[in-house]
Amino acid sequence: MPAFQYRLSSKSAPITVEDYRRRARRAVPEMVWAYVDSGAEDLTTLDANRSAFDRYRLRSRVLTGNEATDLGVSVLGTDVSLPVLLAPTGVAGLSHWTGEVGVAQAAERAGTVSIVSTAGSYTIEEVAAATETDHVFQLYPWADPDTGRHDLTQSFIDRARNAGYRSLVVTVDVPVHGNREAERTRGMGIPPIVTPRRVLEGALRPRWSAGFLRHRRISARNLVPKGGAKAAVQSLGAQYRMMRPELDWDDLSWVRDHWQGPLYVKGVLDADDAAIAVDRGVDGVIVSNHGGRQLDGAVAALDALPAIVARVGDRVDVLVDGGVRRGSDVVKALCLGATAVCIGRPYLYGLAARGPAGAQDVVEILRQEIRRTMTLMGVATVKELGPSWLLPADTPL
Repeated sequence: MPAFQYRLSSKSAPITVEDYRRRARRAVPEMVWAYVDSGAEDLTTLDANRSAFDRYRLRSRVLTGNEATDLGVSVLGTDVSLPVLLAPTGVAGLSHWTGEVGVAQAAERAGTVSIVSTAGSYTIEEVAAATETDHVFQLYPWADPDTGRHDLTQSFIDRARNAGYRSLVVTVDVPVHGNREAERTRGMGIPPIVTPRRVLEGALRPRWSAGFLRHRRISARNLVPKGGAKAAVQSLGAQYRMMRPELDWDDLSWVRDHWQGPLYVKGVLDADDAAIAVDRGVDGVIVSNHGGRQLDGAVAALDALPAIVARVGDRVDVLVDGGVRRGSDVVKALCLGATAVCIGRPYLYGLAARGPAGAQDVVEILRQEIRRTMTLMGVATVKELGPSWLLPADTPL
């Protein structure tokens, strides 16, 4: 099979992540689209995540005789076939009823891993039972609002370990819920606000509605194992009550003491914080601003990456998520020192448009774009990428 497979654009074959975005927009109701595609407040950070990639140009060398065919990296305690992981996204069942199970199966078929969310629409155990390879569990260190202790976090850790997960990602940038105004104005509050117009929007999307009505995968099932509208509202509301503004570094150390496998921390934007996390025993850092869904006005993830790589990149893996839409974006992140990138919205676009096959196809589109970009640059392997392959944005095109 040739390394490059060119596809003609058609109604049945999207060829870019943006193609899938447009199809996803038509596939789900407005309130779901606001949850998938929007962010916090004025969307300043969400937009900055994308524009940060435009500040770099790629260096190109000719007649190198190099074709990029091996994109594999080792990350999160496992080998993956390309430097793209599927980030945790809560309640993926809103986009398509297969939710986290479909996403994990898509990742598996694409030779990579899915980081399964605590707030998933399928339980820790359901995802593990539906897949053959190990995936990764993402932990929100929530606490019972009455006791304030680590009992709930301990139960998640125990369940992940017993289900066979070998790596853990702790998300630390959600002490409170971000001000996601687009979600609120379109009814994605707690509880969701259903109006006749919103019912009509669902009815006009029969595939989405059929999956919604039959499977009801709209709740955080790790909190409320059984389905139903009441359970969905209960689980979504429970997340708000369990968030912990008082979370500190000792809580991260507690997790490290109770998890023996690879441990990564997600949501770091400051090099000092990255250094503290490494000193506390983590095996990797994921540079992230939660896709622009938390602190609006925060630095773009790609802009935060170089300082963190310089500070801890010789000791641990450094990943980045936020704004990746092209294979060239992945290459730029690797040139800046990332071990790999994580994607969230792109695979949700694929999932909403075509189910698990769409999510897998998004990964394959990125794979082809990465290969093509590196070959055109004259680079044979991802290990060769570094800052010398980047040029300033003001370099003439």
